[in-house]
Amino acid sequence: MDILLKVLQVIFALSILVLVHEFGHYFFARLFKIRVEKFYLFFDPWFSLAKYKPKNSDTEYGIGWLPLGGYCKISGMIDESMDKEAMKEEPKPWEFRSKPAWQRFFVMFGGVFFNFILAVLIYSASLYTWGEQYLKNDEAVYGVQCNDLAKEIGFRNGDRIISFDGNKIQKFQEIQVVLARNQAKTAEVIRDGKKISVSINPVYIPAILNTPGMFSLRIPFQLLAVSDSSKNLSANLMAGDKIVAIDSIPANIIQDIQELLLARKGASVTATIERNGQRFDRQLAVDEKGLIGVQMDGDLSKFFKITNSDYSMLGAIPAGFNKTISTVGNYLKELKLIFTPKTEAYKSVGSFIAIGNIFPGSWVWQIFWNLTAWLSIMLAVVNLLPIPALDGGHILFLLYEIVTRRKPSDKVLEYAQVAGMLVLFAIMFLAFGNDIYRLFK
Repeated sequence: MDILLKVLQVIFALSILVLVHEFGHYFFARLFKIRVEKFYLFFDPWFSLAKYKPKNSDTEYGIGWLPLGGYCKISGMIDESMDKEAMKEEPKPWEFRSKPAWQRFFVMFGGVFFNFILAVLIYSASLYTWGEQYLKNDEAVYGVQCNDLAKEIGFRNGDRIISFDGNKIQKFQEIQVVLARNQAKTAEVIRDGKKISVSINPVYIPAILNTPGMFSLRIPFQLLAVSDSSKNLSANLMAGDKIVAIDSIPANIIQDIQELLLARKGASVTATIERNGQRFDRQLAVDEKGLIGVQMDGDLSKFFKITNSDYSMLGAIPAGFNKTISTVGNYLKELKLIFTPKTEAYKSVGSFIAIGNIFPGSWVWQIFWNLTAWLSIMLAVVNLLPIPALDGGHILFLLYEIVTRRKPSDKVLEYAQVAGMLVLFAIMFLAFGNDIYRLFK
């Protein structure tokens, strides 16, 4: 069921993005009276699932059977259809190639532009509907819990990471992302009450990119309930009790206590409990898994100041715009990582399988719409890459024409289209190859 929901979310999200992107091309084409021959969701090699051509219309609308995108076939344009026969005829007034370069520019930029607008609208609506909730990095007063990689780099449990290369970290959950995205060389850390600098060797960047969960939040050990099957049911533990020491070893953080209990699994420990400001000891049994059979309080708002931002309808629009611009900037940094071989970020490039994995196994509208907005930005930015066969490649040739007042020949455009398609096939091969490797890893 989880896989089915992931698949449905991917198809629905990509359908929205493709329709909006292709409508951007369609809108400007029709605005400048350029004929659009086909407007399709999904590709239709050999046959289509549905098609409709309104009376007195030049456009055929349809749904293809191959859910890998969609297309808007514009008359007189060299695109992936490679319709060379039509290009041999004299240009018609309604064709793309007959229009001024500036109009052709807007037709090609339309898809990207509409994807940006979609992201702004989704982010704005999401912020208005649900607001924004996050933990400021400054409020993570107990510091970070480090995995083995983080410790190898030089971080320690309890460190409060303030900044990377002098740039302050705003949100706790973004620490590792900011570290990798900016390829940081130094970190400013508060350790044992003192500010120190941790040098980050660039050789660790590939590992940082491929090792999720380097830093987790250290949380105080506070009981919520005792399991009915717990061996410590008779220990008179109550909701709100805090463990502050194990066998006289000071420890009040969940992760530290878990480590001490694992070292004493199958035995018993003396736990120092704090209740209403009073401290007392309790003898607790530890099972073979290093557990004491209690449920811990996971309500972060009891331990940290959580930032909740609510937006009016008017306030949500600029906030949504700013979030879009910020996301674009971050995604550009991620692309830079991918095109920097030494980071090995290209290994993280994925296809629809990877996209599917970012969606949760349950349908949560807030998560769905935020991921759709992010994918809309990703689609827009990738399409702007100056690769022939992508919008960015067409735009590059149009800018050349506008500046030089010389139009590239149809032959040049044809060869560029073929070269660009080969590049895209190579990227797709890499993406699917990475996904298949991860499935069997």
